[in-house]
Amino acid sequence: MNIASHGLHGLYALTDSGLTAGRPLSDAVAAAIRGGTRLVQYRDKSADHARRTREAQVLLAVCREYEVPFIVNDDVALAGEIGADGVHLGREDAALEEARVQLGPRALIGVSCYASLERAIAAEHAGADYVAFGSFFASPSKPQAVHAPQSLLTEARQRLNVPICAIGGITPANGAELLTAGADMLAVISGLFAQTDIEAAARCYARLFQ
Repeated sequence: MNIASHGLHGLYALTDSGLTAGRPLSDAVAAAIRGGTRLVQYRDKSADHARRTREAQVLLAVCREYEVPFIVNDDVALAGEIGADGVHLGREDAALEEARVQLGPRALIGVSCYASLERAIAAEHAGADYVAFGSFFASPSKPQAVHAPQSLLTEARQRLNVPICAIGGITPANGAELLTAGADMLAVISGLFAQTDIEAAARCYARLFQ
């Protein structure tokens, strides 16, 4: 585990270029950071590697300017190629141990654990820097996602030493209860990037951590 992972706390922005209505994704990410985002994940499931590489490089530069860690979703090779701060791995992605070998000991590696505390415990033992649970609420980004009960966060807080991220339909209205239950970070997609004023939306989430 990277010792820097203990500082992971706050709003975690997950990008979706399809939500920004023609606005450059770099501008949208910068607005989210100005509003209080503490961690950014580049999330793009397309097969256009050249475009994804260009886009990730631009977003990495934005995050460097604001001194916010930049994580790539799923793609260990892309994270290594552009020098991202880390990668986030799902069930179908590369093994955590393999990602650690490729990206090195300083990389931040997060793992999606859905509604499984056992998967989270295994991820921590394998060297994950943070784990993510969800979906806690209905999510427009993943409407078929498995539901995770809030009690899972409380149990995870008692069993784990790594930071815990909650994801799935999180709004400024329901986010506080997830933090009370045990989450350190709130991961948000449409609650940020589908909003007209992204910076203001981010501020609403950031206030939950104050």
